[in-house]
Amino acid sequence: MDSSNDEALDIIITNVVATFRTRCHLNLRTIALEGTNVIYKPEVGKVLMKLRKPKITASIWSSGKIICTGATSEDDAKLGARRLARVLQKLGFKVRFSAFKVVNVLAVCSMPFAIHLIDFTKNNRPIASYEPELHPAATYRIKHLKATIQVFSTGSITVTGPNVQNVATAVEQVYPLLFEVQKPLKKKEKS
Repeated sequence: MDSSNDEALDIIITNVVATFRTRCHLNLRTIALEGTNVIYKPEVGKVLMKLRKPKITASIWSSGKIICTGATSEDDAKLGARRLARVLQKLGFKVRFSAFKVVNVLAVCSMPFAIHLIDFTKNNRPIASYEPELHPAATYRIKHLKATIQVFSTGSITVTGPNVQNVATAVEQVYPLLFEVQKPLKKKEKS
Protein backbone atom coordinates (compact mmCIF):
# COMPACT_ATOMS: atom_id res chain seq x y z
CA MET A 1 0.00 0.00 0.00
CA ASP A 2 1.00 3.61 -0.40
CA SER A 3 2.88 4.91 2.66
CA SER A 4 1.28 8.37 2.37
CA ASN A 5 -2.20 6.86 2.66
CA ASP A 6 -2.94 5.92 6.28
CA GLU A 7 -6.44 4.70 5.47
CA ALA A 8 -6.90 0.91 5.50
CA LEU A 9 -9.18 -0.57 2.86
CA ASP A 10 -12.15 -2.61 4.08
CA ILE A 11 -12.51 -5.79 2.04
CA ILE A 12 -16.04 -7.12 2.61
CA ILE A 13 -16.54 -10.78 1.73
CA THR A 14 -20.04 -11.16 0.29
CA ASN A 15 -20.09 -14.81 -0.80
CA VAL A 16 -18.03 -17.96 -0.27
CA VAL A 17 -18.77 -21.01 -2.44
CA ALA A 18 -17.64 -24.41 -1.14
CA THR A 19 -18.15 -28.02 -2.17
CA PHE A 20 -18.03 -31.32 -0.32
CA ARG A 21 -19.00 -34.96 -0.82
CA THR A 22 -21.13 -37.22 1.37
CA ARG A 23 -19.58 -40.47 0.04
CA CYS A 24 -23.04 -42.04 -0.23
CA HIS A 25 -26.02 -41.93 -2.60
CA LEU A 26 -28.77 -39.50 -1.55
CA ASN A 27 -32.47 -40.03 -2.26
CA LEU A 28 -33.62 -36.54 -3.24
CA ARG A 29 -37.32 -37.40 -2.84
CA THR A 30 -36.75 -38.45 0.78
CA ILE A 31 -34.85 -35.22 1.49
CA ALA A 32 -37.65 -33.19 -0.15
CA LEU A 33 -40.42 -34.92 1.84
CA GLU A 34 -38.73 -35.14 5.25
CA GLY A 35 -36.30 -32.21 5.26
CA THR A 36 -37.02 -28.64 6.32
CA ASN A 37 -36.40 -25.46 4.26
CA VAL A 38 -36.14 -27.56 1.09
CA ILE A 39 -36.98 -26.87 -2.56
CA TYR A 40 -37.08 -29.98 -4.78
CA LYS A 41 -36.14 -29.44 -8.44
CA PRO A 42 -36.66 -32.82 -10.17
CA GLU A 43 -36.27 -31.31 -13.66
CA VAL A 44 -32.68 -30.35 -12.77
CA GLY A 45 -32.10 -33.38 -10.54
CA LYS A 46 -31.23 -31.52 -7.35
CA VAL A 47 -32.58 -30.29 -4.02
CA LEU A 48 -31.96 -26.81 -2.60
CA MET A 49 -31.70 -26.68 1.18
CA LYS A 50 -31.33 -23.51 3.22
CA LEU A 51 -29.79 -23.15 6.65
CA ARG A 52 -30.40 -20.10 8.81
CA LYS A 53 -27.23 -20.10 10.89
CA PRO A 54 -24.82 -19.73 9.16
CA LYS A 55 -26.99 -18.42 6.32
CA ILE A 56 -26.19 -20.71 3.41
CA THR A 57 -28.01 -22.34 0.51
CA ALA A 58 -26.92 -25.80 -0.56
CA SER A 59 -27.47 -27.55 -3.89
CA ILE A 60 -27.67 -31.29 -3.22
CA TRP A 61 -27.31 -33.88 -5.98
CA SER A 62 -28.19 -37.58 -5.66
CA SER A 63 -24.53 -38.53 -6.31
CA GLY A 64 -23.65 -37.01 -2.92
CA LYS A 65 -22.00 -33.86 -4.24
CA ILE A 66 -23.09 -30.71 -2.41
CA ILE A 67 -22.33 -27.05 -3.24
CA CYS A 68 -22.82 -24.48 -0.47
CA THR A 69 -23.19 -20.78 -1.31
CA GLY A 70 -23.92 -17.63 0.68
CA ALA A 71 -21.44 -17.87 3.55
CA THR A 72 -19.48 -14.73 4.47
CA SER A 73 -16.25 -16.45 5.55
CA GLU A 74 -14.37 -19.69 4.91
CA ASP A 75 -15.05 -20.80 8.51
CA ASP A 76 -18.80 -20.16 8.11
CA ALA A 77 -18.77 -22.15 4.86
CA LYS A 78 -17.16 -25.14 6.61
CA LEU A 79 -19.49 -24.87 9.61
CA GLY A 80 -22.52 -24.67 7.32
CA ALA A 81 -21.33 -27.66 5.29
CA ARG A 82 -20.82 -29.73 8.45
CA ARG A 83 -24.28 -28.72 9.75
CA LEU A 84 -25.77 -29.75 6.43
CA ALA A 85 -24.04 -33.15 6.64
CA ARG A 86 -25.48 -33.57 10.16
CA VAL A 87 -29.01 -32.73 8.91
CA LEU A 88 -28.66 -35.39 6.20
CA GLN A 89 -27.43 -37.90 8.79
CA LYS A 90 -30.53 -37.22 10.89
CA LEU A 91 -32.68 -37.96 7.83
CA GLY A 92 -31.17 -41.47 7.81
CA PHE A 93 -28.35 -41.28 5.25
CA LYS A 94 -24.89 -42.71 6.02
CA VAL A 95 -23.18 -39.39 5.31
CA ARG A 96 -19.41 -39.00 5.75
CA PHE A 97 -18.15 -35.41 5.44
CA SER A 98 -15.26 -35.47 2.96
CA ALA A 99 -13.43 -33.54 0.22
CA PHE A 100 -14.42 -30.11 1.57
CA LYS A 101 -13.02 -27.34 -0.61
CA VAL A 102 -13.59 -23.59 -0.90
CA VAL A 103 -13.87 -23.02 -4.65
CA ASN A 104 -14.73 -19.33 -4.94
CA VAL A 105 -14.73 -16.15 -2.84
CA LEU A 106 -16.47 -12.92 -3.88
CA ALA A 107 -15.55 -9.68 -2.13
CA VAL A 108 -16.21 -5.97 -2.57
CA CYS A 109 -14.00 -3.03 -1.70
CA SER A 110 -14.32 0.75 -2.08
CA MET A 111 -11.35 2.89 -2.97
CA PRO A 112 -11.25 6.33 -1.32
CA PHE A 113 -11.14 7.92 -4.79
CA ALA A 114 -12.77 7.67 -8.23
CA ILE A 115 -10.90 5.97 -11.09
CA HIS A 116 -10.27 6.93 -14.71
CA LEU A 117 -11.04 3.57 -16.38
CA ILE A 118 -9.68 4.37 -19.86
CA ASP A 119 -6.25 5.33 -18.46
CA PHE A 120 -6.26 2.27 -16.18
CA THR A 121 -6.92 -0.01 -19.16
CA LYS A 122 -4.29 1.69 -21.36
CA ASN A 123 -1.62 1.38 -18.65
CA ASN A 124 -2.38 -2.34 -18.05
CA ARG A 125 -3.34 -3.35 -21.59
CA PRO A 126 -2.70 -7.11 -21.82
CA ILE A 127 -4.40 -8.04 -18.55
CA ALA A 128 -6.98 -5.26 -18.28
CA SER A 129 -9.95 -4.84 -20.60
CA TYR A 130 -12.72 -2.26 -20.72
CA GLU A 131 -15.74 -2.52 -23.02
CA PRO A 132 -18.14 0.27 -21.97
CA GLU A 133 -20.78 -0.96 -24.46
CA LEU A 134 -20.91 -4.35 -22.73
CA HIS A 135 -20.18 -3.68 -19.04
CA PRO A 136 -19.61 -0.53 -16.94
CA ALA A 137 -16.49 -1.96 -15.28
CA ALA A 138 -12.94 -2.64 -16.41
CA THR A 139 -11.83 -6.25 -15.91
CA TYR A 140 -8.35 -6.96 -14.53
CA ARG A 141 -7.16 -10.58 -14.33
CA ILE A 142 -4.25 -11.79 -12.19
CA LYS A 143 -3.40 -15.25 -13.52
CA HIS A 144 -1.00 -16.50 -10.82
CA LEU A 145 -3.57 -15.65 -8.08
CA LYS A 146 -6.49 -16.90 -10.22
CA ALA A 147 -8.28 -13.66 -9.31
CA THR A 148 -10.50 -11.40 -11.40
CA ILE A 149 -11.13 -7.79 -10.41
CA GLN A 150 -13.99 -5.64 -11.73
CA VAL A 151 -13.05 -1.96 -11.40
CA PHE A 152 -15.84 0.65 -11.53
CA SER A 153 -15.27 4.37 -12.19
CA THR A 154 -16.72 5.24 -8.76
CA GLY A 155 -13.80 3.49 -7.07
CA SER A 156 -15.81 0.43 -6.16
CA ILE A 157 -14.21 -2.93 -7.00
CA THR A 158 -15.41 -6.53 -6.86
CA VAL A 159 -12.86 -9.31 -6.55
CA THR A 160 -13.38 -12.98 -7.32
CA GLY A 161 -10.74 -15.51 -6.32
CA PRO A 162 -10.22 -19.07 -5.10
CA ASN A 163 -9.75 -18.12 -1.42
CA VAL A 164 -9.75 -15.17 0.99
CA GLN A 165 -5.94 -14.85 1.01
CA ASN A 166 -5.76 -14.56 -2.79
CA VAL A 167 -8.55 -11.96 -2.78
CA ALA A 168 -6.69 -9.82 -0.21
CA THR A 169 -3.42 -10.17 -2.16
CA ALA A 170 -5.19 -9.19 -5.39
CA VAL A 171 -6.53 -5.98 -3.79
CA GLU A 172 -3.05 -5.13 -2.47
CA GLN A 173 -1.57 -5.73 -5.91
CA VAL A 174 -4.12 -3.62 -7.84
CA TYR A 175 -4.21 -0.67 -5.38
CA PRO A 176 -1.00 1.07 -6.64
CA LEU A 177 -2.22 0.73 -10.25
CA LEU A 178 -5.54 2.34 -9.33
CA PHE A 179 -3.84 5.06 -7.26
CA GLU A 180 -1.93 6.17 -10.40
CA VAL A 181 -5.14 6.76 -12.37
CA GLN A 182 -7.37 8.31 -9.72
CA LYS A 183 -9.63 11.12 -10.88
CA PRO A 184 -8.81 14.56 -9.46
CA LEU A 185 -11.35 15.83 -6.96
CA LYS A 186 -13.72 18.37 -8.48
CA LYS A 187 -13.36 21.84 -6.96
CA LYS A 188 -16.55 23.50 -5.79
CA GLU A 189 -17.33 26.65 -7.74
CA LYS A 190 -18.08 29.84 -5.82
CA SER A 191 -21.58 31.21 -6.40
